[in-house]
Amino acid sequence: MNPTDGKSGACPCTCTWARRILRRLAAASQRRRAGVAAVEFALVLPVLLLFFFATTELEQAVIVNQLVSQTGSTITNIVSQYTSISASTQLPDIFSAASQILAPYPASPAQIVVSCISIDDDGDARVAWSEASNATALQQGQVVTVPTSLDVPNTSVILGQVDYAFEPTLDFLKLGPFHLQSSVYMLPRNSSTISLVP
Repeated sequence: MNPTDGKSGACPCTCTWARRILRRLAAASQRRRAGVAAVEFALVLPVLLLFFFATTELEQAVIVNQLVSQTGSTITNIVSQYTSISASTQLPDIFSAASQILAPYPASPAQIVVSCISIDDDGDARVAWSEASNATALQQGQVVTVPTSLDVPNTSVILGQVDYAFEPTLDFLKLGPFHLQSSVYMLPRNSSTISLVP
């Protein structure tokens, strides 16, 4: 006797067996897809981490570079407003402003030099005086090159220079230190030159 339902002619036991096979195949397929995804993630994760740390370190370097430029501009701008300036009292206070500008990054790596450049009748630019913080000042009488637009005979120019060796917080990729520099030229505001006094 053929065990059928009298309608479709399908055997119930055969249909049940087929459904079980299909369910097992679907489950196995899902497990394979999950395994492939896990392997792909494991391969991509190191690349993503490298990209993340590199981006973070470079972003910090860009921020500090902006602060270094701001430090150079601010210090040079302040000095340019004097007619005479004291090397023992006023300049140290101006140099100390760097710590406020560079915050929250440390000011200790900052090397700051402020110089007064005198341009003679022939247009030769030489150092009239130079003072430094955590750096070596330029030598008096040293010949320097100034921008063409500022190279005017019988005038003076204030030159502010800031060097900063930036070490990233983690330096995961060993990209540091970044050597950041800023040089700013400004004309004296209130006199033709600025004299340096003790």
